[in-house]
Amino acid sequence: MKIASWNVNSLNARQEHLLAWLGSRQPDVVGLQETKLEDHRFPDSEIAALGYRSVFAGQKTYNGVAILVRSGSGLAPTDVQAGIPGFADEQKRVIAATVGDLRIVNLYVVNGQAVGSEKYDYKLRWLEAVHGWLAEEIARYPNLVVLGDFNIAPDDRDVHDPKAWNDDSILTSTAERAALRRLLDLGLVDSYRLQHEEGGVFSWWDYRAAGFRRNLGLRIDLVLLSTALAGRCTEASIDREPRTWERPSDHAPAMVTLG
Repeated sequence: MKIASWNVNSLNARQEHLLAWLGSRQPDVVGLQETKLEDHRFPDSEIAALGYRSVFAGQKTYNGVAILVRSGSGLAPTDVQAGIPGFADEQKRVIAATVGDLRIVNLYVVNGQAVGSEKYDYKLRWLEAVHGWLAEEIARYPNLVVLGDFNIAPDDRDVHDPKAWNDDSILTSTAERAALRRLLDLGLVDSYRLQHEEGGVFSWWDYRAAGFRRNLGLRIDLVLLSTALAGRCTEASIDREPRTWERPSDHAPAMVTLG
């Protein structure tokens, strides 16, 4: 089973990219972030024409998440949950669904703007709420996959310049990385690190300063697997090709294969 996570940075702008990518890669399950579409505008029929069933939670201009499941796999998303139970939040950043024997949780983690800002405090509170919810999810669903744009680079291997991206920087601060480690401590593993130890492989590059061409990136798009699934991971990668297309998302898909 091929599972992918992709921050498309506006499905309205990147719909043709998504459809082309689905047609060529044919992943079985895809989590999308930053769809930036209200639900009535989600291109459900166009995606269905490629053989995918969709569940989604969106809003105008910002945020928005979706899970796509390839019909040819014989699976369909069920037991859908939008939002974090018990955490009041109008922002559409979370959707979960059961797909076969897997529980898929798709997160668009808060960016946080700047260390010490109100949005940074909100990010840490949001992550704490996610931690409490995932503790319950992993107890109910041992085969748990938590994927998405985490807006946190796990360690210095995941940034192009550790001196520039340090404890004073959003996405790499000590508190953010500690929050991510707390999620991992629930019994989750970073699928990419199961297959690769080297640094310098990224999933996001700033549009400015020729970030992609110069490979000035961060690895912030993750697929986390429960320990029950870790042994089934046979491949993990970042698909850089869509980042080379005209008017691309600033993110590339993160992919994992389960045997």
